[in-house]
Amino acid sequence: MIPSKSQVIRDGKLKNLPAAELVLGDIVFVRMGDKVPADIFIIAATDFKVDNSSLTGEAEPQERGPHNSMQNQLEATNLAFNSTLAVNGEAYGIVIRCGDNTVLGQIAGLTQSEHKSKSPMTTEINNFVATIGTVAILSAIIFFIIAQVNTGKISFALNFAIGVLVAWVPEGLPATVTMLLTIAAKRMAAEKVLVKDLRGVETLGAITLLATDKTGTLTRNQMTATNFWCGLKLYSANSSATNLPPDEKTFDHNGSGIQEILHISAMCSRARFDRTDVPIDQRTITGDATESGLFRFAAQKLNDIDQLQDKYPKVFEIPFNSENKWHMAIHKRPHATGKLTLFMKGAPERILRICSTILKDGEAITMEKDHQDEFTRSYEYMAGKGHRVLAFAMLNLPESEYLENIEFKKEPKNYPSTGLCFVGLASLEDPPKHGVREAIGRCREAGIKIMMVTGDHPLTAEAIGRKINLMLADTKELHAKKTGRAIESIAESEIHAIVIHGERIDELTDVDWDNIFSKDEIIFARTSPKHKLQIVKRAQSLGHIVGVTGDGVNDSPALKKADLGISMNISGSDVSKEAASMILLDDNFASTVKGVKEGRLIFVNLKKCIQYTVTHTIPEVIPFILWVVVPIPSMIGSLQVLVVDLGFELFASLSYAWEPAESDYLMKLPPRIPVSPESIAKLRKRRIEDAEDAGGNANDANGNDGHPVELTLSQKLKMLTSMRYWKRKFENPDGEIMVDSNGLSWAYLEVGFIEFIGSATAFFVVMYKGKYPDGTVFGLSPWDIRGMQQSPNSYFSSGAPTYTTLTGSNLLNGSAMFQLICMQMQDYCSIWKVCFE
Repeated sequence: MIPSKSQVIRDGKLKNLPAAELVLGDIVFVRMGDKVPADIFIIAATDFKVDNSSLTGEAEPQERGPHNSMQNQLEATNLAFNSTLAVNGEAYGIVIRCGDNTVLGQIAGLTQSEHKSKSPMTTEINNFVATIGTVAILSAIIFFIIAQVNTGKISFALNFAIGVLVAWVPEGLPATVTMLLTIAAKRMAAEKVLVKDLRGVETLGAITLLATDKTGTLTRNQMTATNFWCGLKLYSANSSATNLPPDEKTFDHNGSGIQEILHISAMCSRARFDRTDVPIDQRTITGDATESGLFRFAAQKLNDIDQLQDKYPKVFEIPFNSENKWHMAIHKRPHATGKLTLFMKGAPERILRICSTILKDGEAITMEKDHQDEFTRSYEYMAGKGHRVLAFAMLNLPESEYLENIEFKKEPKNYPSTGLCFVGLASLEDPPKHGVREAIGRCREAGIKIMMVTGDHPLTAEAIGRKINLMLADTKELHAKKTGRAIESIAESEIHAIVIHGERIDELTDVDWDNIFSKDEIIFARTSPKHKLQIVKRAQSLGHIVGVTGDGVNDSPALKKADLGISMNISGSDVSKEAASMILLDDNFASTVKGVKEGRLIFVNLKKCIQYTVTHTIPEVIPFILWVVVPIPSMIGSLQVLVVDLGFELFASLSYAWEPAESDYLMKLPPRIPVSPESIAKLRKRRIEDAEDAGGNANDANGNDGHPVELTLSQKLKMLTSMRYWKRKFENPDGEIMVDSNGLSWAYLEVGFIEFIGSATAFFVVMYKGKYPDGTVFGLSPWDIRGMQQSPNSYFSSGAPTYTTLTGSNLLNGSAMFQLICMQMQDYCSIWKVCFE
């Protein structure tokens, strides 16, 4: 990687130094195209703008200068942060933080210090393995003692104990689960969802809360023209739009003022294409995000966009600055009274102030009060939707005052700045991605709560939230406005939507957090990376399985902490991809819905697979028990058990990876571990009890961290003797778990015993009906088998004495051993056959 460089003033000279060599107090120079090398306090600036989207999620470049009126450091207009990009102008700044102490370094520190909680599937399988392992070890110890007492042979007892241990443990379970998850992950990759952590496949299907960033995740991170107001008419930018609001008209290419706005957008702009030898939709635009949005729209509507600058050359320009709040350009564009035309765009109130006429039906008419009132209504309408609004003006310069070859100057000013003709307004927004609205609807149908967490302005966040149907209900402020009631008189039970400003987060109490998460529709705005992390922890402390989607550096701590972090591939930063467990290859939020469906399906199939896998335990364990208790010869050996569990069983269980959903309502069911007031109260009670067992403070048990209380080994052993532990073990689980009592009773008590009866029957039938190679029937009854096993003579081994059966036939040396091999093979084949049925 190429080290970052910076321009710094040292010894009175401007020097190029590696950013790593900067120290506090250095004065650095940053200009358009540079990355800010450290956190700097700006002391002088000229038209300086920075792209803060990776830190705050704001799509528009932010103006920066030596003055500030904001309290939040991320909103401070006199600070620029490490790694942000200067997109316009230049500035001098004093280094106030560098290295790990910068905002970016603090975010990296938060990301490294956080640890992901265990996934629900991991926890449930670990609990099952711990239980079955305990049963296996206890059984092996108990029957080792019984075998030793009955036979007095330690080798026999040890062999028997090992057989019981091997039979109890489902050796093929880890490999089966891993392969099923791998196959599911491969299917998800075909749906543009790349899984980095296999456990994330099932976790995605179990999430109850999805916290999503706005910029680049729900929206395109690309400013796009939406509305125009010109000729006293309001147009939609979409020429094929239907179901428009009553005040809007379909875009009319020949409407009054439309052509003028398009030409001003194309010529009074510093945005440019990177190349002109490919179609317009394949070109990249360089420049300010707002100017790029207008330039892109003009390029789509004007046929001569590539020739405009040559056709109407620019002779003078004043870029946008924080003092004027407008951008002006003068071009050689002939008209009836001269050869030069002045174009201007900027803040609506500033542009309106310097205009004396307004363009209507191709003519400049005197601006009246009703024109200004109409301007105000249209401006408020556009801004009320959370759009960025710009105004446009122009002036045909008369040749009598401005000759074609005149040289315009800033000082002394010899260009007109009043008496312009007001052309119209244009609004832009960072539009939602295609399919987001439908995806949110499907998540809501599946019982998943969608929550927006963004660094953008609350009004912008709410406007986008309502546009994509993430927020449908009224907030308390909106409800008060509609009903004419005081905000204090509205009860929380009446409100189902809430927008929280980041400045309030640090002051929220536990009661406030409970109230926020009780709402159906939630938006957090102006949040810092620390706030996003805190929100995730608070949600996890209520029992939510939290998924987080994001693409910026500021999202990485929350991505790392969440039960499932989902990053964007195209727009995502390297830091966010590293912190996430899953990556959307096409940056399409709708792909998340496909992942949820696949996750829910794999849970159902994994549950079936585990039930199937443990059905072989009973027919493998009981023969070893009968070997000692009855006793009869072992129906199956330890090696055969391993062959069944690790061989044939794996191939059969893999078929569940392709098992289709049993119904079409998989995405209409609630999450398998839902969160309710009852489950929250139960979880908090458990945490208090765990804190007491750990000797901690019960009042701190329900803090803002989703991690359960960690117990030492001695505390865990002590807990085994408490009634509380065993009572909790036999409580009904909250929701559906992967390994439950119903599934185990079906696998062990029903199917397991049926398998044992079938394999045991085959064992005894072969003993009685089987034949030697010469055609002689074995003829051994169960009583003969028991008698031979009880005898001190080792009849089922080579070199054994002759045995006379109850029917009078004689078994010669080695015959019984041959019979036992045949019987074990039949029992083994019976279990093997079941594997494939």
